[in-house]
Amino acid sequence: MKAITPEMEYLSTRQSAKVLQVSLGTVQKMVELGELIAWKTRGGHRRILASSLNQQLQRRKRAMRQKSSQHCIAMGIFRRIENGEELVESIQDWQLKVEMDIAIDSLEGLMKAVSIAPDLIFLDALIPPVEQVHLLHYLSKNKDTQHIPILVDEGFIKLHPGVIALADENSGGVRPPSTESLQEELENGLIELNPLIIPYPATDLGQDPSNYKNRHELLEPIFIEALGRKCT
Repeated sequence: MKAITPEMEYLSTRQSAKVLQVSLGTVQKMVELGELIAWKTRGGHRRILASSLNQQLQRRKRAMRQKSSQHCIAMGIFRRIENGEELVESIQDWQLKVEMDIAIDSLEGLMKAVSIAPDLIFLDALIPPVEQVHLLHYLSKNKDTQHIPILVDEGFIKLHPGVIALADENSGGVRPPSTESLQEELENGLIELNPLIIPYPATDLGQDPSNYKNRHELLEPIFIEALGRKCT
């Protein structure tokens, strides 16, 4: 397999085929499907962005790794790093083998989700509700993530009809166009009608921090359910 060096910004179709170890026709089909980013020169020669090739290689490695080890590749978006670390620690005792990648920022989480293409995505309950709605919107619309199950706190699912109203209050009643679009999506079943949005037991922290950690014990069967719903 030919390596992609740092100075390479784009490759020809033939070079790309060698990197991916596929035929020229397969590369062309991947471009047509949007799996590779490419453009044509004035002379009509196709050039493929090296970063999109690297992304495909990473996905292939992940798939091979999962197939050989029967691991679940998961990605969690958290509000606090300690919450992500607690979940990673808890899943070590599961029968299901899970490799969890963590993001603490929503933008980082969206970028990682596209790059990693995990088997499932976990949204931490402490992410503000309005932010969760935006995450669900982008993850459900992006072609690279729209077939991935998303686990969300069931308390958020019960709350979400009032999320946009809460956003309106915080913004002084001035609703931007993007918020109007999200409101319409919520009314049309962005959450209720999406079989890939799966609730997990509501988080009620109370005065005891151990409540948050103990809840992780209930997550394993939900992870397994999510994997069963994954669209391929």
